[in-house]
Amino acid sequence: MTNTKDFADMMKDLMGKSFPVDMSAMEEAFKTSASLNEKLSSVALEAAGKSAEISNKWAKDTLSKLNVMSRAKSEPADYAKAMSDFASASAEVAAENMAAFAEIAKKVQMDTVELLMAAGKDVTEDASAAMKKATEGVAAAAKNATK
Repeated sequence: MTNTKDFADMMKDLMGKSFPVDMSAMEEAFKTSASLNEKLSSVALEAAGKSAEISNKWAKDTLSKLNVMSRAKSEPADYAKAMSDFASASAEVAAENMAAFAEIAKKVQMDTVELLMAAGKDVTEDASAAMKKATEGVAAAAKNATK
């Protein structure tokens, strides 16, 4: 009767010796990804903070202008003038604030492109290093197999 080798031992030998897996490449990829996510989150949160500041200032300005407009007037024509002044001031402030929002969006776009370009470079370098290491491992395994 023949003794058969335990399948679990055979798989362990196969995976451990014949096809070794280097997890350092995966760990490095995770670190690179986590770092990129941290930087992108920072860009997004900074933009959200600046947008909130602009919105808050805009709301305060609008409320103060409404306060002035809502005061009692002595002449009916003064009400029309107050409405006209409010509309003109609101349009001017809206244009300024929209320009400020556009500047925030532009900065976010530039920062994001810069981060993604740097990340692409890092990923390329990591992939090249991993492929070189894998090639060396396969060459060593092939050399050992031919002996």
